[in-house]
Amino acid sequence: MRTDHMSSDPRPHPTAPDPATPNLATMFFAAAERGGAAPLLWEREGGIYRAASWHRVAEQVRRLAAALLAAGVQAGDRVVLVAENGRRWVVADLAIMATGAAAVPAYTTNSAALHQHVLADSGARLALYGGAALGERLLPACAATGARALSWDEAMAGPASAADDDIEARAARLGRSDRACIIYTSGTGGLPKGVVLSHGAILSNIASIHSAFAPLLAGRETFLSFLPLAHSYEHTAGLHFPISVGAQIYYAASAQTLAADMAEARPTIMTCVPRLLETLRQRLPASAGKPGSLKRRLLERAAALGARRVEGEALAPLALLQDRLLEGAVRATVRRRFGGRLKALVSGGAPLAPEVGLFLAGLGLPVLQGYGQTEAAPVVSCNLPGAVRMATVGRPLPQVEVAIAADGEILVRGGLLMEGYWNDAAATAAALQDGWLHTGDVGALDGDGFLTITDRKKDMIVTAGGENVSPARVEGILCQQEAIAQAMVVGDRRPWLAALAVAADDADAAAVDAAMARANAGLSAIERIRRWTLADEPFTIDNGLLTPTMKLRRHAVRKRYGAALEALYRRGRATDRHDNRGEEGSDEG
Repeated sequence: MRTDHMSSDPRPHPTAPDPATPNLATMFFAAAERGGAAPLLWEREGGIYRAASWHRVAEQVRRLAAALLAAGVQAGDRVVLVAENGRRWVVADLAIMATGAAAVPAYTTNSAALHQHVLADSGARLALYGGAALGERLLPACAATGARALSWDEAMAGPASAADDDIEARAARLGRSDRACIIYTSGTGGLPKGVVLSHGAILSNIASIHSAFAPLLAGRETFLSFLPLAHSYEHTAGLHFPISVGAQIYYAASAQTLAADMAEARPTIMTCVPRLLETLRQRLPASAGKPGSLKRRLLERAAALGARRVEGEALAPLALLQDRLLEGAVRATVRRRFGGRLKALVSGGAPLAPEVGLFLAGLGLPVLQGYGQTEAAPVVSCNLPGAVRMATVGRPLPQVEVAIAADGEILVRGGLLMEGYWNDAAATAAALQDGWLHTGDVGALDGDGFLTITDRKKDMIVTAGGENVSPARVEGILCQQEAIAQAMVVGDRRPWLAALAVAADDADAAAVDAAMARANAGLSAIERIRRWTLADEPFTIDNGLLTPTMKLRRHAVRKRYGAALEALYRRGRATDRHDNRGEEGSDEG
């Protein structure tokens, strides 16, 4: 059930953001004036979705900005923001920017030590947090660094000390070159670095996204947000871009409630990460029944025929007839489960196995894989409706230049680039050279301009025989097996590859062994897994083995399971396929 400010609010085709818009706060205030009493943000209260109107959110932004100024925040300051996804986060982000300070989003899952790193490195004057539970790890970090901690309730309880027009006038003085935020990368390889993004960089990216997706935008769009707003992908594509086109945004209560939230919110556009799509690829067939059952055979046939169409294949008359019958019998049912209105399920943040995207697209879910980096504000390229090549990350967005260096590294140029890394001149000089961002990713552009990502330069495995292997590709193929929930592949400077696997809920070691054999059948000789071991628990955000956007923290996994992985190379012959002890160990292998 949804209550408060219910409105269909039909609108004309969203127009592109005004190129004269000076900053994100001013863009929001202008959008709020147009939006009025229509709903902007929806979040669950007592299990029920309730809306906050554009006017209500704008009023709270002005009130919180005034409170921050009263607390001593000045233009150019850094303010750390720790809050759950939802209205408080959005209001805080916009209010910090409206004061002329830079927002420094921090993940709610950060340890006290990581909070301390972000506070100390950014030199934050103040940390704003959403509630008592979030203060448990933040407050000790503030005490250690001398930053003031201010809770949402404290900030909003005091009397407003600045008039509404004062806040908007203050915001309007900010230009595109002014600092909007410092977003700390999620740290797949160690302590995160602060990426400095100007208002202009994010506005440039918003304009490029709009130009690319304009044919898809009609009336009032509805977004469902579940990725952390502290991540640059959700910050730009899931918050400020929807604001720019007058959309409404629903916030998922949790990953566990996502299916119910989608059915109720009925989103038209949604940002996601490959982990969600991989989970759907495993669960949809299982939900249709046991292997061989009629319902499951129909679902798999619909997926196969639909994937062939997505790939551009012309179906023979009999297959075409089957495809049309399955449209109503299978795909319509699948679409209804996800709200029935999805026009784009945009995957980013990590590589998506083409087979996963094709399976879901074949079932009528419009999967569009894209690519970006926090350092590029962040969206660089994306597949678009009618121009999907699932093995690629699409063409570069308008006004974004992409080139491939001699060693295969992807280079990016345009108005979307970061100013640099905060307090790290050496890293900035290495990343930004002659106006190009050196991404650290390896890839290629085909004759039609579609970009393919091979891997991270530093993550590429070079075997003892000198062959280059993409661990992400092999991991994606392993995780298509129902018995394997997660996997990490190792083998740098080794004669063959090994893997650490997380078994699916109902799978034992024998099932995982059979799954490895099936996966190996589709891999080249150098990519095949010769030995493997089982992890003793899933890779999660809470145990530090996944980033908040569900990417593997390879260094953390190696540290925890180093001895077990090393043992795969020490013990016995390579033909002894598995060792499922899953013990902890040193950073080896």
